[in-house]
Amino acid sequence: MSRLRPKLLALIVAMALLAPAGAARAQEAKPADTLAPETKYWREDTAVSPPAELTRFNQLLADLSDQLKPALVYVSVRRTPGRDREDEGPGEPRRSSGSGFIIDPGGLIVTNAHVVEDADWIQIRLADGRRFPGKVMGRDTRADLALIKLDGVSNLPTLPLGDSNRVRVGEFVLALGHPFGLEQTVSFGIVSRKGSSLGASLPGVDYIQTDASINPGNSGGPLVNMAGQVVGVNSMAARNGSIGFAIPSSLVKMLVPPLVANGKMEWGFLGVSITEVGEDDLGRLKLREAKGVLVRGVIPGEPAERGGMQPDDVIIGIDGLPVSEPRELQRAVSTSPVGKRVRVVVLRAGEQKEIDITIGRWEERPERTERAPR
Repeated sequence: MSRLRPKLLALIVAMALLAPAGAARAQEAKPADTLAPETKYWREDTAVSPPAELTRFNQLLADLSDQLKPALVYVSVRRTPGRDREDEGPGEPRRSSGSGFIIDPGGLIVTNAHVVEDADWIQIRLADGRRFPGKVMGRDTRADLALIKLDGVSNLPTLPLGDSNRVRVGEFVLALGHPFGLEQTVSFGIVSRKGSSLGASLPGVDYIQTDASINPGNSGGPLVNMAGQVVGVNSMAARNGSIGFAIPSSLVKMLVPPLVANGKMEWGFLGVSITEVGEDDLGRLKLREAKGVLVRGVIPGEPAERGGMQPDDVIIGIDGLPVSEPRELQRAVSTSPVGKRVRVVVLRAGEQKEIDITIGRWEERPERTERAPR
C-alpha cells in the first residue's frame, strides 16, 4: 500500500492540472444550437483594435471621400446610330457613360472629350439624384478635355483645382468616378510617375500616372490629393488596367478659359520633326556638348520653313526661354498663342543665329503632328 500511495498522489495532481484544459475543450465543443445566435458560427474578439495611427488614417480617408462625392457627376450620352463602328444595331442609338466633376457652382463640369464625342443627347446626374440636360460648352480632342454646362442651377458643390506641378511621385491619391456604371466609387493609390502617357497626342505634357484603379466609366472623373484638391482628370488606362493616366490640373487651368470663351483651344505649331542631340552628333554639327533640340526635318510651307529654319539646326532657345531637350520645346510651342512672333535661337554649323518665326495653328492631321521620335 505504501508503494501505491506516491503513484496515486501523482495521478491526482495530474488530473487536477488537466481539468481546466478539459473544461475549456468541453466548452468549445458545445453544440452550435446551444450558443448565442451571434456566436454560432464565429468567435468575435472585440479586444483587438488597429494601431491608433492606422485608425486615424482610415478615418481621414473616409471623411475625405465623403467630402468629395457631392461634386462628382454621372454623365450619360446617346449617339445617333451609324456614326461609329460600335453601334448596337440599325435604328438603335448607342449609349455610353462617363464621369465628371463640378468646378463652378453655376453648373460648369469638367470631363473627357471622348466621353461626349458625337453626342446627340447628354444627361448629367448629380450626387443628390437630380438630373439635368447637359450642353458641351467647349471641347479639345488633343488634350481629351471637355466642358459641360448645366442651365438653371446654382449653389452646386464644387471641387478645387490644385497645382499638379507640385505633385510628387509616391504621393497618395484618390480616383473617383462611376466605373462600369457603378455609382460613386473611390479607389486609392499613389502617383507612380509623371511624364508622357501611352499614345498621348499632346507631347511635352507631364501626365500623371497612378496605380489607383481607373476603369471604363472612370473617364472624366477627378484624381485628388490628400488635401482634397483635384490634381488630374482621369483619362485613360493601360489594357491590363494596372496603371492609369490623368490629365494634369495645370493643363486644365490653361484650357478652361479658352474653352469657355471660344469653345476650343488653338495649339501652337512650328512644323518640324525633332529629336535629342546625341554624342555622335557633336562632330558633324560642330557642337561642344549634347544639348538642345536637333531639327531632323522641316515641313514645307509651315511656319518653321517660312521663318528660315533648316534641317540640322539645333534649337537652344525660344521666346527668351532656354531649351535643352525636346519636351521643353514642345511645351513652349504648343502653349504659345497662334500668330505670335517668337525669336528662336539656333546653332547652325556651330554658329549661333536668331530666327523670327510666327507661331502657326496645330491641326489634327498625321503629317502635321509635331513630336520627337520615341
